[in-house]
Amino acid sequence: MSEEITRSQLGFTRRFGENEAQILTEEAVDFLSELVVRFTPLRNRLLADRIAVQQKIDQGTLPDFISETHSIKKTDWQIRGIPADLLDRRVEITGPVERKMVINALNANVKVFMADFEDSLAPDWQKVIEGQINLRDAVNGTISYTNESGKIYQLKPDPAILICRVRGLHLPEKHVTLQGEAIPGSLFDFALYFFHNYSALLAKGSGPYFYLPKMQSYHEAEWWSQVFSFAEDYAELPRGTIKATVLIETLPAVFQMDEILYHLRDHIVGLNCGRWDYIFSYIKTLKNHADRVLPDRQSVTMTQPFLNAYSRLLIKTCHRRGAFAMGGMAAFIPSKDVKRNEWVLNKVRTDKELEANNGHDGTWIAHPGLADTVLEVFDKALGGRSNQLDISREEDADITAEQLLDPCSGERTEEGMRANIRVAVQYIEAWISGNGCVPIYGLMEDAATAEISRTSIWQWIHHGKSLNDGQPVTKPLFRRMLNEEMLVIQQELGEQRFSSGRFTQAAALMEKITTQDELIDFLTLPGYQLLA
Repeated sequence: MSEEITRSQLGFTRRFGENEAQILTEEAVDFLSELVVRFTPLRNRLLADRIAVQQKIDQGTLPDFISETHSIKKTDWQIRGIPADLLDRRVEITGPVERKMVINALNANVKVFMADFEDSLAPDWQKVIEGQINLRDAVNGTISYTNESGKIYQLKPDPAILICRVRGLHLPEKHVTLQGEAIPGSLFDFALYFFHNYSALLAKGSGPYFYLPKMQSYHEAEWWSQVFSFAEDYAELPRGTIKATVLIETLPAVFQMDEILYHLRDHIVGLNCGRWDYIFSYIKTLKNHADRVLPDRQSVTMTQPFLNAYSRLLIKTCHRRGAFAMGGMAAFIPSKDVKRNEWVLNKVRTDKELEANNGHDGTWIAHPGLADTVLEVFDKALGGRSNQLDISREEDADITAEQLLDPCSGERTEEGMRANIRVAVQYIEAWISGNGCVPIYGLMEDAATAEISRTSIWQWIHHGKSLNDGQPVTKPLFRRMLNEEMLVIQQELGEQRFSSGRFTQAAALMEKITTQDELIDFLTLPGYQLLA
C-alpha cells in the first residue's frame, strides 16, 4: 500500500488512477466526506447495540416482539408510496457489479436487477471502483463489454430496473479512513452510486433505488432514513425520492418489521425474505441455545414451520402498510443435462409456487436461465395484476414469537457435514481470491451459504451434538474431515487449479472460525484482511 493521501477530511490508501479519477471526483468525495463525518458515530453506536442485544440472548433471553412500539403496530398508517417503475417486481435477478454480469442481468427476462456490492462481491478496491463505473455506464446506457474472443455484450432496449445493494453496516471500507479509522462500506457504496446517478436516473423516469442488507433493528432503519433525507436535501430533491427495499435476513429484525417500515416510511417500498442469511442469523443469534440447533443445511427449506411463519408474517406486515413483500433466492443453476435440468426447474417451480401462493409480490433468481420458469409461476399467480398488495392475510391467526423460533426437525449426517466443509472452503477460497459469486455443485453461492455451513458445524461442536450414526461432533472430528475433504476438493478441481489457488489459506481460515470458542460474526471480516 502506498502512503495515505488526504482529500477533504478523508484519507485514501490507494493512489488515484484513471478509474478512481472518474468516480472519486472532488465533488463526490466532498459528499462522501459529509456523510461519513455526520453518520459514522451513530453507526458505531448501532453496532455496539447489536453486541449488547446479542449478549442478552446468549444469557438466555429469547428474541421477541417489542412492547415499547405498541402504538406503531396498532395504528393505521401506510408508506409514502411506490414509484411507477417499481410497481411490478415479479422476478428479480441478483449478481455482483462486474461489467459482463451487469449487462447480462439487465438484459435478462426479469423486471429488476439487484446489482450487488455486498454478499456476492468480494470487495477488493479495484472491483468496488470498477463496480461504480459499471453501474454509472449502465444508467447512462453506454455500457458494453468485449470478451477475449471478441464477442461484444451491449444493453438491449428496455433493460430491467436497476437497484443497488450496498454493504451492510458492519463492513468497513479499509482503503478510506476518517481520523485513522476505516469508514463504513455502506456509506461509501451509497454515496458514490447516489451522487453519480441520481440525475440520469430521474431524467429517464426511474430513481436512486437501494437494497439494504443485514439490518437488525428499527434504530438502524431510522439511521438509513436520516442518511437518505440528508442526501435528498444535499441534492435539492423532494423527500422520498430515494427508495429502498430492506432485506429481513436477521432473526432480530423479523420481530421489528412494522417498526422498520414505519421509520423508513418516506423511503421504503418493501421488505425481502433474505432466507439464506436468515437461516445463518438464526444459528448465530441462538448459538448458545442447545434446543435450537439446526440439522443439515439441505433439510432447512421454506417448508419448515419457522421459515414458513417468517414468510407469511412478512407478507401480512408489508401489505397492511402498502409495501411489497419480496420472496427469497432460487440459487440453482440450469444444467446442460436434460434430466438434471428438469429436476432443477421442478425444484425451483415448487419453491416459487409456495411463495406466490403465500402472497409474495415477486422473487429472486441467481441465473437468467431460471427467469422463464419463475416468470410463468408469478404470471399465473398475478393474473392481470402487477403485484399482490391486495392479499392482506388478515384472516391469518397472529404469528407468535414461539413459531418464529420453533426448533427445526431433520438429521445431522456425516454426508451433510462433509458437504458443508467442501462448500465453505471452496467459497472462502474464491472470496479471498476476489470472487464473491461462485458456482459450486450446481448452486450459485454467495457468502450466506458459507456462513450457514461453518456456523452449523461450530454449533454442533459447541453443544456436543452427535451425527445420526452416533459420532460425536468434536473439533478433532472436524479437523480430520477438513483434511480429508481438502483431498476431495483437490481431486474434483484438478491439481493445477488447486495448487494455483488459495486453498491452504481458505482451509486455515475455515479451521479457525469453526473451532474457536467464540463464534465470529461474519467470515467476511477476517476474510477482508486477506483481500487486496
